[in-house]
Amino acid sequence: MNFLKNILATILGLLVFSFLIFFLLIGVASAVEGDEDVEIAASSVLSLKLSGVIQERVVDDPFEELFPNATASTIGLHDLVAAIKHAKEDSKIKGIMMDHQFLSAGFSSLQEVRDALVDFKSSGKFIYAYGEYLSEADYYLASVADKLFMNPEGSLEFNGLVANITFWKGLFDKLEVKPEIFRVGEYKSYVEPFIRKDMSPENRFQYNELLASIYDTYLSNVAITRNIDKVELTRYSKELLVQLPEDAVNLHLVDSLGYKDQVLAMVASDLGIEDTKDIKFVSVKKYNKSYSDPYAKDRIAVIFADGSIVNEGDDSQIVGYKLAKEIKKARENKAIKAIVLRINSPGGSLIASDLIWHEISLTKGVKPIIASMSDVAASGGYYIAMQCDTIIAQPNTITGSIGIFGMMFNLEDFLENKLGITHDVVKTGDHSDLYTVTRSLTDFEKGVIQKGVEKGYQTFLNKAAKGRGVSPDEIDKVGGGRVWTGAQALEIGLIDIIGNYNDAVTLAAIKGGISDDYKVVFYPAQKTLIEQFIGDVQNEVSVRLHLESRLLAPYLKQLEELNQMKGIQARLPMDIVID
Repeated sequence: MNFLKNILATILGLLVFSFLIFFLLIGVASAVEGDEDVEIAASSVLSLKLSGVIQERVVDDPFEELFPNATASTIGLHDLVAAIKHAKEDSKIKGIMMDHQFLSAGFSSLQEVRDALVDFKSSGKFIYAYGEYLSEADYYLASVADKLFMNPEGSLEFNGLVANITFWKGLFDKLEVKPEIFRVGEYKSYVEPFIRKDMSPENRFQYNELLASIYDTYLSNVAITRNIDKVELTRYSKELLVQLPEDAVNLHLVDSLGYKDQVLAMVASDLGIEDTKDIKFVSVKKYNKSYSDPYAKDRIAVIFADGSIVNEGDDSQIVGYKLAKEIKKARENKAIKAIVLRINSPGGSLIASDLIWHEISLTKGVKPIIASMSDVAASGGYYIAMQCDTIIAQPNTITGSIGIFGMMFNLEDFLENKLGITHDVVKTGDHSDLYTVTRSLTDFEKGVIQKGVEKGYQTFLNKAAKGRGVSPDEIDKVGGGRVWTGAQALEIGLIDIIGNYNDAVTLAAIKGGISDDYKVVFYPAQKTLIEQFIGDVQNEVSVRLHLESRLLAPYLKQLEELNQMKGIQARLPMDIVID
C-alpha cells in the first residue's frame, strides 16, 4: 500500500512540476517576444554597466530577469562592441555613460572595447564615465571618456601589472607524489609548479618580457587619451603616486571627484534636460534588439574557439572533433564566402588541436579563413591558427608557446605510506603497464614517452613553418615554449596583422569578394530555450558549490584540468592571470 502511495505521489509531483515548467516557459517566451521590437527614443544615452566578467560570447539567458541573482554577471564582448559600433552612427544615441564596478577581462578583450569607444568618440558624441573603485582594467576603458568621475571615497589602482603563479611541489613532497615530466623547450613551463617551488630563470625572463610588453601598450594608449606624457605615467605607476582619490585628480588621471547624481546632472545638462529622471538610458541588451542586420545573400561565418582544447568536454571547452565539424559545415555552406576563426584558448590536447588544424587545411584554398586572436591564443591555440590565411591579434594578446609536454604522476609512495594501499600486477609484456601511476617508470620507458613528445614538437614546428612560409629552424628560434604578446609576435613573424575582431571580419569580407554586402553568422549555434533551462537545472548544484568555495575554485579547476589531460599536451605555461 505504501509503495502504491509513493508511486502516485511521484506521478502527481511530476505532473505539478510539468505544469509549472510549462507556464514558466510560456511566461519567459512571452517576455522574450515582447522585447523583439524595441523602439529607441530620440536623445537616448547608451548605458554601459561595466561590472562582472567580459566573455567572448554570452548565451542570451531569458531567465536572467526572473532570477537576477542566480548567476554571476557576464558581459558578451561582441554584444558590447556591436552596440558601441552601431551607436556611433545612430542619430538617436547622443552619448555613452559608463558605470564601472569591478570589471574583469583579459587585456585583449579590453582593447576590443577600447578601440570601439575611441572610434565612437570620433563621431563627436560624448562619453562620461563614473566609478567607485577603478581597477587597472576599469581604468583602461574609463580613460577614454571625455569626463571621468570617481567617487570621493573611491580608489584608483594604478600600480602596474602582476602575474602570480601557484606552485604545488611542496604539497606533493608532503604527500610523496612524484611527477614524471616530459617536455620540449626551455620555456615550456606548464610543468614547473609540479617540480619547483619558484620560477625558473627562463620562465621569469619570459614573464617579465610579457608583462612589460602588455603594460607598454596600456600606458601608450592611456597617455594618448588622457594627454599625459608616457614617461610620467610610468613614474606614477612605478612610484605608486596614486594613493588617495585626490592624487588621481592632481595627476590628471581623473577629471573630478563626485557622486553619481552629479555625473548624471552633467549628462542631463548636455542633453538640455532639467531633471535627471528624464534621461533616456538604454542598456546594451535592449539596444542590440532595436536593430538588425539588413538581409544579405552572402555570409561570413565567425566560428568561436573559446576554452581549453580537449578530446571530450562540455560547452565551456573546445572539443576537437566538434569544432572541426563546425569548420566543415561552414566550408560546405555555399552562402558562406569566408570564415573568421575567433580564438581564445591556452591550448590543450595535441590530438584535438591537430583535428582542427586538419579541417582548416581542407578549408584553406576553398574559402578564405582568417584567425582572429582574443586574450589568449597560445600553444594549441596557436596550433589551430597557424594554418589560416591571415593571423590577426591585438598587441596585448598572449600567443606563441610553441612547445608540448607530457606529464604523469607516480602515486606509489603516497598510496602505500599515506593510505596503506599496495598493488601487484600480472602482464603479458615487460611494459604492458607503461602508463601506470603505481610505480616509477624505467629509464627505457621514460625514453619512449620523451620520444613521443619530441616527435610531437617536430610536428608542431613543421606545420607552423608550413603555415608561416618559413623553415622549421626559424620557428624553433621563437618556439621552445616561449610566450609572446601580439606586438612581439608581429615582430618575429608569428602573426600577420595587429588588429581587432572587426578588422578580421572586414578582411574576410574583402578576401571573400563581398566587402559591400554580407551578413555575419555565428558558429556553433546557440542553444535553444529548453536546452538552456535543462542546463541551468543540471548545473545548479555546481554553481552553488562554486559560490561557496570561490577561494578554492582556481585550485580545484587546475586539478580538474589535470585529470582531463590525456596524451601529449600543447598548452600554455599555466593559466596566466594578470592583475
